[in-house]
Amino acid sequence: GVKDGRWTVLQLVEALGFCLENTDPRMRGRGIQLLSQVLLQCYSLLQEKEVLHLVLFYESRLQDHHLVIPSVLQGLRALSMCEVLSPGLAVSVLKAIFQEVHVQSLLQLDRHTVYSIITNFMSSREEELKGLGANFTFGFIQVMDGEKDPRNLLLAFQIVRDLIAKDYALGPFVEELFEVTSCYFPVDFTPPPNDPHGIQREDLILSLRAVLASTPQFAEFLLPLLIEKLDSELQSAKLDSLQTLTACCAIYGQKELQEFLPSLWSSLRREVFQTASEKIETECLAALHALSACLSRSVLSSDSEDLLDSFLSSILQDCRHHLCEPDMKLVWPSAKLLQAAAGASLRTYHHITCSVLPLLLEQYTKHTQSSQRRTILEMLLGFLELEKKWGHVEEDESTLLSLQAPVCSVVFSALLDPSVQLQLVGIKALTVLGSLQGFLSSSDLELVVDHLIRLALHEEDSQSSEAAMEAAGSLACTYPDIFSGRMVPRLEEELQSEREESYHNHHSLQQRCLQALAAVSTHTSIVRKTVPVLLQHLQKVQKGTEARNTQDMVSVCQSLHRVALWCQQDAEGCWYFHQTVVPCLLAMAVKAAMPESTHTLPGKALLEEEVLAAMIPVISAATTHLSPELAAQSVSHVVPLFLDGEVSFLPENNFPCSFQPFGDGECLEAQRRLVALLMAFVCSLPRDVAIPQQEWLLRELLALSCSCNCPFTATTAAKCFAGLVNKHPAGQQLDEILQLALNKMESSLAEGPCRTQALTLLLWVTKALVLRYHPLSSCLTDKLLGLLGDTELGPAAADGFALLMAESPDVLHKGCHADVRIMFRQRFFTDNVPKLVQDFHGAGPDVKANYLKGLSHVLNHLPKPVLVTELPTLLSLLLEALSCSDRVVQLSTLSCLHPLLLEAPQIMSLHVDTLVTKFLSLTSSPTMAVRIAALRCAHALTSLPTTVLLPYKGRVIRALAKPLDDKKRLVRKEAVAARGEWFLLGSPGR
Repeated sequence: GVKDGRWTVLQLVEALGFCLENTDPRMRGRGIQLLSQVLLQCYSLLQEKEVLHLVLFYESRLQDHHLVIPSVLQGLRALSMCEVLSPGLAVSVLKAIFQEVHVQSLLQLDRHTVYSIITNFMSSREEELKGLGANFTFGFIQVMDGEKDPRNLLLAFQIVRDLIAKDYALGPFVEELFEVTSCYFPVDFTPPPNDPHGIQREDLILSLRAVLASTPQFAEFLLPLLIEKLDSELQSAKLDSLQTLTACCAIYGQKELQEFLPSLWSSLRREVFQTASEKIETECLAALHALSACLSRSVLSSDSEDLLDSFLSSILQDCRHHLCEPDMKLVWPSAKLLQAAAGASLRTYHHITCSVLPLLLEQYTKHTQSSQRRTILEMLLGFLELEKKWGHVEEDESTLLSLQAPVCSVVFSALLDPSVQLQLVGIKALTVLGSLQGFLSSSDLELVVDHLIRLALHEEDSQSSEAAMEAAGSLACTYPDIFSGRMVPRLEEELQSEREESYHNHHSLQQRCLQALAAVSTHTSIVRKTVPVLLQHLQKVQKGTEARNTQDMVSVCQSLHRVALWCQQDAEGCWYFHQTVVPCLLAMAVKAAMPESTHTLPGKALLEEEVLAAMIPVISAATTHLSPELAAQSVSHVVPLFLDGEVSFLPENNFPCSFQPFGDGECLEAQRRLVALLMAFVCSLPRDVAIPQQEWLLRELLALSCSCNCPFTATTAAKCFAGLVNKHPAGQQLDEILQLALNKMESSLAEGPCRTQALTLLLWVTKALVLRYHPLSSCLTDKLLGLLGDTELGPAAADGFALLMAESPDVLHKGCHADVRIMFRQRFFTDNVPKLVQDFHGAGPDVKANYLKGLSHVLNHLPKPVLVTELPTLLSLLLEALSCSDRVVQLSTLSCLHPLLLEAPQIMSLHVDTLVTKFLSLTSSPTMAVRIAALRCAHALTSLPTTVLLPYKGRVIRALAKPLDDKKRLVRKEAVAARGEWFLLGSPGR
C-alpha cells in the first residue's frame, strides 16, 4: 500500500500503534521490525517531514529493550539512505548510536548494520559529520573496538580509510585509531571450508594494509610494530611487515623515517644475509628500494641533515667489504642490497656506484679463477642494467662514463676467457653497454662486432655462439650502420670462402654464418644487405654438386624464415622481403622443375620434399602481414604463374619451356610439386584479398589432389584447396565447388587406385569446414566415421581425427587468416563422439581398434575441463583402448589418461583396480614411448586418495622393479620417479 501510494508511512505507524506501544518488548520488537522492513523498501518515497518524525521516533527507541534494538537499527539504516534527510539529523542519529548502543554486544548482522549506517552518512553527509570534529572519530573507535568478524572488519577498515582520505579530524585520537586497527596486524585468519561469503585472508591483509599505510600520522606507532614483527620467527608476519613497510614508504617523508632508519636497516640486512626464504629476500629488497626512494624524494631545508647520504653510507659500510672476501659467502646478498638501494633514484645510483664500481673492477683484476670472475662480472652487470633506467646522463654525473675504459676492458677480457659461463655473462654485459647511449665509441663498436663474429662463428660451445648471435641482433637495432657495414660483409666473406677444412667443420661454419646473418637482421637497412647474401648462397648451393645440397638449402630457408618473422614487425621491411624473396624462390623452383634434358641433375635438390617444406614457411611468413593493397598486387602475378605459365615477373625468366603445373603428362611431375609453394602463398593471404580466377584454380587443385600419384603433391593440393575453401565467402559459388568436391571424393573413395588421395582430400576439406562451422561439415564427418569400418582405409581415417583436432602448422590456422571459430573442438566432440561410440559397439572385432584410435585422438586434443565433465561416460571405452594392440592407440590413450588422474582423482579412483593392472602391463610394452607413458601414469596414480591406493602398494612396487633395469635410460628414469612415489605412499606428512 505504501509503495502504491494508498497509504503513507505515518498512517502505517498509526495502524501499528498497538504494537509499537505494547508493554511486551517482543511485541514492540515485531511492530518496529515490520515498520523497518517497509522503510527498507520504500525509503526513496518518503517526504522530508515524514523522515524527520521517523528519525525522532527511532532515536527514542534506541533506549528501548535490547530485543528491540536490531529492528531499530534496520530502520535507521533505511533512513540513512534517504536523500531528503534534514540537515543535522545524520549527526543526531550517530550521536544517539554512540551514546545509547553498546555495539560490540550486538550480533554480527546488527553490528554490520551500524557500520552500514556510518558508511551511508559518510558518503552523503560528509560536511555535517566533519562538524562533529574529533568526536566523530572517537565515537567510531568505540563502535569498532573489539570487532572480530571478517565481514564487519572489511567494512570497518574501509570507514577508517575514508576518515583519513577525506580528511576528517582525528584530534587527539590518532593513537587510539591506530590501536583499534593495528591490533589485527598481522592478520591471522583462515576461512572456514565452504565459506559462502568468500572472504580470503588476503582480502583482510590488503584492506588493513591500506589503513596502516594511509597516513604519516601513524608512523611513530607503526614503524616500531613493523620492526617487532620483522624480528619474530613467523614467516607470514615478516612478509606482511615488509610489504606494509614498502606501502608506507610511498607516503612517508624523511621526518617520519629518521628515528627508525638504523633499526629498519639492521632488520633488513639480517633477513637478506640469513634467510632461506626467497620470498622474504625479495620483499626485503623491495622495502630497501622503497626506503631509498622515499629518502630521495624528501625536499631538504638548508639546515636539515641529509638522511639519504647517511643511510646509504650505512649500507655501503655494512656491505662493501663483503665484496672483497675471498670465500665470497656474502657477496650475492651484499650485491643485491646495494643494487636494491642503487635502483631507487639517480642520486642513490650515483652515490653507490661511485664506491662500488671501482671496487668490482679491482676485484675482477685481482681474482684469476673464472668462477670468481663470473660472480664479480654478474654483480657488475646488475649495476650496468640499473644505468639504463635513467636514460642519457651527463658525463660529470655518471660514474659509469668515467670508468668507460676499465669497464670495456673487463667485459672484453671475459669474452676471450675459455670459460663458457664467463663468456655468457660477458655477452650479456656487452648487450647492456651497447644499449647505453654514447657509452661505446666507434672503435669500441668495431671491437664489439669483431668479438661477436668470433664467438658466433668460431666458438666451439653452441651456448656462446647462440648468445653472441642474439646479442648481435639486439645491438644491430641500435647501431645498424656499423653492423651492416662491418658484420654483414665479414659474414658474407666467411660464407663464400672455400677453406681447406674437413667437410664437417666447413659445413658447421656455413651453418653458423647463415644463422648469424638471420640473427643480425633486426633493422630494415640490414635486411636489405642480408637477404641478397642469403639468396645468392641458395643459388650457389643449387648449382653445386655436393651430396649435402638438400640440408644446405634447408638451412638457408630456415634463416630466411627467421628474417621474414622479424620483417613482419615493419611494413617497409615486410614488403621489401616479400617482393625480393618470393619471386626469387619461385624462379629457382620453376627452373629446377624444367625437364631433365635442359637442366643438370644437382639442381633437382630444390624439388626434394624436405626443401620445399622448408620454403613453405618462408613464403607464408612473407605474405601473412602484407597490406591488402600489396597482397592484391602480388597475387595478380603469382596465381597467373601457376594457371597460365606467366613468368614475366620472375627474375631470370628465360626458361627453356613453359611452366604448366596443372598440365597432363609424366614429364610435368616435377612442376606439380611446386603447388606446395602456391599453397604457402595463397593460403596466407588476408581474407579480404580477392584471388584472380579462383574458381578455375579450385577446380585444378581438386583434380590434382585426387589424381596425382605423388603423395606429397596430392596432399599439398588438397591442403591448398581446403585453405581456399575455408576463406571462400558463403554463397552459390562455394556450394557448387563443394558439391563438385563431394562428388569427386565419393567416386574416388568407392573404388579405384586413388582411394588414399581421396581420403586425404576428405580430411582436409572436412577440417576446413569444421573450423568455420559450415553446414556441410557434418555430412563429411559422417563419411569419415563410416570409413572407420573400412579394412583398407580405416587406420588412416582414424589417424585423420588427429588432423581434424590438432593445430595445422602451414594452413588453416589463425596466423594465416583462416576462419577459425572459437570452441570448434568442443562442438566437434559434442556432435560426433556419441556417433563414434555407437558405431564402435556395432563394429566388427577387426576394425574396433580404428574407432578407439579415432576416439583417443579426439579426446587428446579436447580442453581438459571439458574432458573431465564427460569422463564418467567415456572412461570404460578408454580403459578398453588400453587393451588394444595398436601402439598408437595405447600411447594416445595413456597421454589422455595422465592429466585426468591429476585433475579428476575421485572419478578415476572408482576404476583403480583396472588402471593399476593396465598400467603395469604396459610397462613391459616392446615400444619405448608406451613404456614411458605407462610409467608416468603409474606415477600419476599416486595423486588418487591414499586409502584407495594402499591395498595395491606392495604389488606396484614389486612390478616397478623390472623397468628399473630397462635398457633405455629414459624408461629407467621414469621408473625411479614412479617407484619412489609409491614407496612414500602413506608416509607421515604425505
